[in-house]
Amino acid sequence: MTPHTDFNPPVGHPEDLGRGIRRILAPNPSAMTFRGTNTYLLGETDLAVIDPGPESAAHLEAILGAIGDGQRISHILVTHAHLDHAPLARALAERTGAPVLAYGDARAGRSDAMQRVAAAGLSDGGEGLDLAFRPDQCLQDGERVQGEGWCLTAHWTPGHLGNHMCFSARGAVFTGDLVMGWASSLVSPPDGDLTDFMASCARLRALPAEVYHAGHGAPIDTPLARLDWLIAHRQSREAAIVAHLTRGPNDAETLARQIYTDTPVALLPAATRNVLAHLIDLQGKSMVRPLDELSANARFDLL
Repeated sequence: MTPHTDFNPPVGHPEDLGRGIRRILAPNPSAMTFRGTNTYLLGETDLAVIDPGPESAAHLEAILGAIGDGQRISHILVTHAHLDHAPLARALAERTGAPVLAYGDARAGRSDAMQRVAAAGLSDGGEGLDLAFRPDQCLQDGERVQGEGWCLTAHWTPGHLGNHMCFSARGAVFTGDLVMGWASSLVSPPDGDLTDFMASCARLRALPAEVYHAGHGAPIDTPLARLDWLIAHRQSREAAIVAHLTRGPNDAETLARQIYTDTPVALLPAATRNVLAHLIDLQGKSMVRPLDELSANARFDLL
């Protein structure tokens, strides 16, 4: 499936996406964030802000400038505590008085397997945790949040990060970084857990949805097709890793260079983390074993 690489909206300007949803693009483009973080506003009177985005005075003013007459920001929701999604939440709360809602802090929801990996010394990697993030209210899986004219349901979907949530409302699902149209999601241990990620994808597939609004990139108008592509993509990566390990033990970086042959050099570190996530998942399935002490450089062999 071809990613939506033609997505290039104006930065800082609210765009009407229908269903009472507007999107404001944050000014933080990069190899990991595509054009930048998508901030969403839901509602007509009470407004829910989903993913305020990175620390940015300009983006804060863009969000506040989107509040019309008779409107107020009543809720601030954060899909997950990466530095490109969460830091602006506190400043926005201070300016509006709205509470910040999320599953928990940056390390909430981390799986037992990833806690063991972290205890073994594997450092955080990937997009960067907002370790200062603290929601005013921790949301439970399946909890509903209401404002005038809308009702939103929170779904705990760990994998990209332990505290990752998706939010569904009005036939749309705000998927954060779990499902995106422009690229596959990064899963970087110990922040991300591929076993959890695949379970969350399966769970998301059971949710009715007419459109996905992701943390980065364009709306996904064929949500199940994109989700099925993502699941199949992960399964093909696993098969490729297993096939390469039949030739002998190897480490994540070498496997990434052998498998991600079309990936730009700047993205190879992320690809390496994705491979490591697969290797740890395969270890949990008793399909591989580490030959060295578990680390980013550990070599793995087939069982």
